[in-house]
Amino acid sequence: MPRAVYGPDHAFLARAELLTFEEIERLAKIFVDLGVRKLRLTGGEPLLRRDLPDLIRRLSTLGVPIALTTNGSLLAAQAGALAAGGLTRLTVSLDTLDPVLFRKMNDAEYGPEDVLAGIAAAETAGFRSIKINAVVRRGLNEESATQLVRRFRGTEHIVRFIEYMDVGESNGWRMADVVPAAEILDRLQREGELEPAAPLARGEVARRYRFRDGSGEVGVIASVSQPFCGDCVRARLSADGKIFTCLFAESGTDVKTPLRAGATDENLALRIAEVWQRRTDRYSELRSQDTAGVHHVEMSYIGG
Repeated sequence: MPRAVYGPDHAFLARAELLTFEEIERLAKIFVDLGVRKLRLTGGEPLLRRDLPDLIRRLSTLGVPIALTTNGSLLAAQAGALAAGGLTRLTVSLDTLDPVLFRKMNDAEYGPEDVLAGIAAAETAGFRSIKINAVVRRGLNEESATQLVRRFRGTEHIVRFIEYMDVGESNGWRMADVVPAAEILDRLQREGELEPAAPLARGEVARRYRFRDGSGEVGVIASVSQPFCGDCVRARLSADGKIFTCLFAESGTDVKTPLRAGATDENLALRIAEVWQRRTDRYSELRSQDTAGVHHVEMSYIGG
């Protein structure tokens, strides 16, 4: 969320516009009843949401894994409460271990040392096999890929490298800034011989690779050079109650208004099912330099 766009004068949504925990729980249960098998809390930054462990406790009763993606800046203080609330999986964003480069890439007042402290706190709280997400951008942090592998190799954590994507309209994306998955893998092979690992489930966004010496696993998310639209099994519910069936969608379908107007669970389930059944999303297959000006929602609005 660049400061030039989201500065101190930016008009954020009023709290009344956001779904309450009770509303999120109700909609999540409908999704689970329709077949959803994992719930993920993302952002923006989910750890900014007041009393988040309470929401996790509510969702943990639905019988599916609860995951969370965070930038890690507040994780050190909250890891214990998240674990106690029932969070089962954790993903942390960390693009580089270089403090200067980190702040340049993230326009942030915290640094990699804060993220590493959060990961350490999560380990103490009982989280295992934490996923570490790193976006690789040409001319900035290609060298950071091998540094991150060295830092986490031999642990249970999995570093996943993500091709730079045109999420939203504020990150100045250009195709020339993309480091393709094949090039990322070539860099990683210099650290040790890798072999492909079978996907754990259909719809996995990361292609998995193991070091042959058994010292760890890495992943590569190649939505630019190797689109996987046809296998996508994700839906997103925004904080203000809209359903999006693609990370690059232009708009979402409102479920908050009918929910607050008294719609039954059956009515809401029909609305959600209709949205899913008519989806035709394939933006990543169509992406080119020519799509750079196409309107789509910011990633900070609907999460990763």
